[in-house]
Amino acid sequence: MISPTLFPLFCALFLCLPVAIIFTVQREVTGVVSPEFGFRSLSVFSLYTRNVPDASSPAIPIRQPIPKDDEPLLRLASRVNPNQPPGSTRKLAFMYLTTAPLPFAPLWEMFFDGSSKELFNVYVHADPIRDYDPPFSGVFANRVIHSKHSERYTPTLAAAARRLIAYALLDDPQNYMFALISPSCVPIRSFDFTYKTLVSSRKSFIEILKDEPWQFDRWAARGPIAMLPEVRLEEFRIGSQFWVLKRRHARVVARDRRIWAKFNKTCVREDTCYPEENYFPTLLNMRDPRGCVPATLTHVDWTINDGGHPRMYEAEEVVPELIVRLRNTQPRYGEDGINGSDWSAIKRNDPFLFARKFSPESLEPLLGMAKSVLFNDSACGA
Repeated sequence: MISPTLFPLFCALFLCLPVAIIFTVQREVTGVVSPEFGFRSLSVFSLYTRNVPDASSPAIPIRQPIPKDDEPLLRLASRVNPNQPPGSTRKLAFMYLTTAPLPFAPLWEMFFDGSSKELFNVYVHADPIRDYDPPFSGVFANRVIHSKHSERYTPTLAAAARRLIAYALLDDPQNYMFALISPSCVPIRSFDFTYKTLVSSRKSFIEILKDEPWQFDRWAARGPIAMLPEVRLEEFRIGSQFWVLKRRHARVVARDRRIWAKFNKTCVREDTCYPEENYFPTLLNMRDPRGCVPATLTHVDWTINDGGHPRMYEAEEVVPELIVRLRNTQPRYGEDGINGSDWSAIKRNDPFLFARKFSPESLEPLLGMAKSVLFNDSACGA
């Protein structure tokens, strides 16, 4: 028989035991998933509204919705792991920045056809004030991110690219390389060739050009001292709007506030205002020049300059010989081929993977040669 003096103590211990068990289980459950990838842990109150899970049951991660507003979107993206999960498959993020229906969507569908969906993701930034008829379908269906108005001679095109990067970082931790694609751009290699080329690279591909014509005018487009002190004239760079960035550099873009604040200003001279061609090469040249191959893998012909637009290939020009010539062209490497690195561009032979600009009418001849030339990496000796 229990002593009268010990009976109250025994009752207190008996009543507290279930509470102790509940908090022990809660401690084991909370925090089993990392917020690094946008997941949140179970609430303590959930233990009182459902059965306590068995200790052997696997934790089911719950993803936070991706923010629509730029500030929380970029803030959350800046916190992701710059490295992929160990042992995961490297994916390519194809990011299409468009203000019109994608004229070459059928060609891109053929490009992706037969490729494992575990190897790539597609994202579209579509200006919401435009009409999109026909609507996005196939591989592009339900892949339009929350988009905002974008136009030339303003920071909005560069802001759209930052938005795409941030969304892709948050959407899939396995995205390894991030390729920005123009609506007038077409693939000139097979998916397999493109995939192997990009996932095997330890560097980003972004054109970084120094001492280009009109460099001072572009630097001073927002005012004679607007870029100072963060970006001096000697640090200002020019390059193609279209690039491929590795995951670590994509996060550099998402994390940046200081340099973006300078480029995200209204220009006082519209004719020299091209933030989308200046911000990214300037930022990465300041942050990590050795981690970049200073060249773009998107071929473009600037021998013809039509109001700030490069040469556009019309339907009658689109023949197999053109594709072979584009493939065999040597990329232009910035910084005299060195760019602060310990290698010389003379020793590199990076292949063009994409090309622009093609007129919408050239879709038919491109589709006609897709299997025999475009996606046949050995066609015509290319």
